[in-house]
Amino acid sequence: MKITEEMVKNIILEVMKEMKTAGGLKNEKELAADPLRFQERGEAQVGKDKREVVIGIPPAFGTTMTKTIIDIPHARVLQEIMAGIEEEGLKPRLVRVNRTADVGFIAHEAAKLSGSGVGIGTISRGTTVIHQRDLAPLQNLELFPQSPLVEIETFRAIGRNAAKYAKGENPSPVPVRNDPMARPKYQGLAALLHNKETQLVNPGLPSQEVVVQI
Repeated sequence: MKITEEMVKNIILEVMKEMKTAGGLKNEKELAADPLRFQERGEAQVGKDKREVVIGIPPAFGTTMTKTIIDIPHARVLQEIMAGIEEEGLKPRLVRVNRTADVGFIAHEAAKLSGSGVGIGTISRGTTVIHQRDLAPLQNLELFPQSPLVEIETFRAIGRNAAKYAKGENPSPVPVRNDPMARPKYQGLAALLHNKETQLVNPGLPSQEVVVQI
């Protein structure tokens, strides 16, 4: 049987309907949060400071999308990652990667721009990667692929570990709880969020350095 786009859409809508009935999915108003206030500082350049860690985000992060898949506001996500980096004595720098919504490639771009050679990529639903400049894009230092399991404390630990890698240390991987039901429970919503995320991607637009008020 050939699976069409319309069939996939209907399956997703059915999953979301079941989740709403079971109380597992909030409505759009409940999922909303105030957009973040970003200031662009021009095209992102390769950093010279070996004590920085670059955080890469896609265009929709904090703008048209404002919370992770488990309702963590994007402002809190950035606060926790930055706090983790600063706890290790390093400095965070924020870059918006416009050409892709793939978390691995966002993280690799962040690492290439980072003075330390280590970067973090996080997308709107919460999926996150710690990357290193000299690794291939599809390799990484640490991967957090199940966004429903990336919690507030996880983001701070990600920031700390990224800073430790930047300092040349070899930290233990960030622990993440295991929930075999996370994927089937959230896969419909994840697909819709991914579709929304990719709508703002502009392959011809270079990465921009940004600062945010949080």
